[in-house]
Amino acid sequence: MDFYATLGASCADRATLADLFAAGMTAARLNLSHTTLDACAPLLERFFAAAREAGVKPRLVVDLQGPELRVGALDKPVALAEGGEVALGAGGVPVPQSVVDAAQPGDRIAMDDSAFLLEVVSANGDALRCAVLRGGTLQSRKSLAVLGREIDAPALTDADRANLRRAKRYGVTDVLQPFVRDAEDVRAVRRALDREGLSAVRILAKIENRRGMSQLDGILAAADEICIARGDLGNAMPLWELPRAQKELSRRCREAGKPFCVATQLLWSMESRAVPTRAEVSDVYNAVLDGASGLMLTGETAVGKYPAEAMRYLVRTARMAEK
Repeated sequence: MDFYATLGASCADRATLADLFAAGMTAARLNLSHTTLDACAPLLERFFAAAREAGVKPRLVVDLQGPELRVGALDKPVALAEGGEVALGAGGVPVPQSVVDAAQPGDRIAMDDSAFLLEVVSANGDALRCAVLRGGTLQSRKSLAVLGREIDAPALTDADRANLRRAKRYGVTDVLQPFVRDAEDVRAVRRALDREGLSAVRILAKIENRRGMSQLDGILAAADEICIARGDLGNAMPLWELPRAQKELSRRCREAGKPFCVATQLLWSMESRAVPTRAEVSDVYNAVLDGASGLMLTGETAVGKYPAEAMRYLVRTARMAEK
């Protein structure tokens, strides 16, 4: 099976990348929501050099922007005080205009995989005035969802197309397509890959919303692999419903003979702790028993304090489950 690390500041040096390969990493995810392939060229050079040294031929998976909604670039982190208010849009925290257009008073807005929760108090066409229900310090480019509303956006952004034009040069083997809504979204990415001579690049369709779940049959037929992306999928429903959704997606992938990977918070506590929780290793173990062909670490390796240790726990737990 594949064991993914997400590339980031915590594993950007050659020694840590070598440790990740030694721990069992077989693939890497590069999140292009925040950057470009050109900007990551030095990191990718170190990644492939470490892979050659380890005798591994890794997969390089780029996670596109797609229709995912994000907070814009901030001059500095913004403190959101619980019980206070914040403006989204003109004169406040930058967000896509489509969010400002769609959200209505009473709607709730989750940010950074639900770490923050706002409620829209008023909307004037240029900005939303929101009450802070769950606060903290907001950073640039964090994920954003208007709970219960679908907001239209193209399957590929201009930045995605620019990155795909450079994909062959940087050794990209797979594309993670975010917020897949139906088979046509997948076909749009396939057409773009074909135009760039990238027919061999595999598409991993991320299931992150209810519409993707409802259109799963078509997505299963169009994609090469499914990614059960629990971060935003957990925003699309009450969190206690997420395990059932994951089990259902796993079952349908098995029945269709379609490989799938599981992502988000597999060993989340290891961003700051050297040892995972008992619940986390049980989660990893059960994902393998459910038939996962891949497991993906995100913040654990990108920004965490213990990237190689997290990979080691991931691989050893999965291998135990495989027995």
